[in-house]
Amino acid sequence: MKVLVTAFRELITFVVLAIIIVVPIRLFVAQPFVVEGESMYPTFDSGDYLIVDQLSYRLSEPKRGDVVVFRYPNDESVFYIKRLIGLPGETVHVEQGTTRVTKVDGTEITLDESYVVSEDATYTLERTLGEDQFFVMGDNRPKSSDSRTWGALPKRDIMGRAFIRLLPVDGIDVLPGAVSEIQ
Repeated sequence: MKVLVTAFRELITFVVLAIIIVVPIRLFVAQPFVVEGESMYPTFDSGDYLIVDQLSYRLSEPKRGDVVVFRYPNDESVFYIKRLIGLPGETVHVEQGTTRVTKVDGTEITLDESYVVSEDATYTLERTLGEDQFFVMGDNRPKSSDSRTWGALPKRDIMGRAFIRLLPVDGIDVLPGAVSEIQ
């Protein structure tokens, strides 16, 4: 009987320690995410299993080119994955399949988006972002619901950045989809 009580006590201790360690990590540091849909193809396929880094953006600002997971602004129970294109205060111009950004200081850059599945070359758009707003787009532009459709992404809705791809096994990668930061 004493062995059973000791085993039960050890099991309870293990469960409590696991909860104390795992829950804070899951809530504040990293969280799993499964990609659904084609909006980020060819960078991510539907079914890719990712670990999302929730800590980095508490310590530094998101950067252009980062792949982020966020709550969809029109339904916060839904999560999306997209690439950051425009930063707070900037103006994003999409013209004939080319994306340009007018930065806060007035300089203009044309993004090298070699990772993008081309979109309709007749499409044009211009959006100026407010404070704490970002412009996001999927890499598969023809199949992506993004800031071109529903507007700016508030910073508060960003959960974190794609940190590790665990599945498929042959695609394991750290910072999957990362591109050189585009200034």
